[in-house]
Amino acid sequence: QVQLMESGGGLVQPGGSLRLSCAASGSIFSINRMGWYRQAPGKQRELVAGTTSSGTTNYADSVKGRFTISRDNAKNTAYLQMNSLKPEDTAVYYCIANVYGGSRLDYWGQGTQVTVSS
Repeated sequence: QVQLMESGGGLVQPGGSLRLSCAASGSIFSINRMGWYRQAPGKQRELVAGTTSSGTTNYADSVKGRFTISRDNAKNTAYLQMNSLKPEDTAVYYCIANVYGGSRLDYWGQGTQVTVSS
């Protein structure tokens, strides 16, 4: 079994910054892609950013230039640095990891709330 533990969410003023972390633990041989999705009230879950084990990254157009995804493969941990936050970034942020631990499966974190408000 694999668990993803997210941390770093909270309340921040517009223009502020937050850093989310997602640590994977359990029966892990390797992790391919890791990424972050978000879901705002009344909206569908959307991809925010993703990264492969080799460091290739992709971002939603709405966060390009403001958010940066990174990962520490030795720690099975991904990070999302969020700068210049806007009220429309308010959502529950979910981490996802494509993990090989005997079979290859996608695992989700429990979600962490990010609220951008003055």
